Amino acid sequence: MATRHEAAFDALGTVIDPELDQPITDLDFVSSLVVDEGGNVVVHLRLPTSFCAPNFAYLMASDAKDVLKQLDWTRKVTVELDDHHDSPIINAGLAADAGYRGTFGHEAEDDLEDLRTIFLRKAHVAAMERCLTGLLRADPTREVSEMGQVLLKELPDDENTGALLRRREVIGLPTTSDSVVMVDHEGNKYAQIDVPLALRRARSTRISIDGNAHFCRGLLRTRYDDPDRTTVDA
Repeated sequence: MATRHEAAFDALGTVIDPELDQPITDLDFVSSLVVDEGGNVVVHLRLPTSFCAPNFAYLMASDAKDVLKQLDWTRKVTVELDDHHDSPIINAGLAADAGYRGTFGHEAEDDLEDLRTIFLRKAHVAAMERCLTGLLRADPTREVSEMGQVLLKELPDDENTGALLRRREVIGLPTTSDSVVMVDHEGNKYAQIDVPLALRRARSTRISIDGNAHFCRGLLRTRYDDPDRTTVDA
């Protein structure tokens, strides 16, 4: 049972908040996780506020259900979102496997996969900026304009590089060692003259993501008053 609980929690760790670019487990969005002897799983999710965007909320809850259903031992998987203004709608849609449009009907104006793609691209931009800014900090003699020629093999073997490689793979960019680091979401390189401005824009994207994540963590701790909670129910 402990092994199955750990496997389920690890699976939930692959679910990413699209706006904050962090796993829902790291963000403490998993309020409880219960696995019974028959392989039935019940998960309760929570968010920093009751008015978090419904499309983001549904996306995370739906992804959580999907990754748990993919485990070869699970039978019935129940995922519920607590304390959100659309919890009844979202939970009913998840229980019925109705999909995003089936859950929200005429209110689902935007395609959920298009939204996911937008934020995956933003996550790639932020990861790219972290790596290149790290190189500039490690060697202040390097020119910003040179960053457009940096190859993946020049990056250190660290967490930031690993995150960049994962995000490149997800949006379909090459991850070979001779690939250029600084590219747009279609894999196009930047002209040398455009590199400084492009890197500044990438930094703004990264700061926005990091700032939102910090803000949401604070809201969650304030809302639920449990800053020291690090585990979920076994």
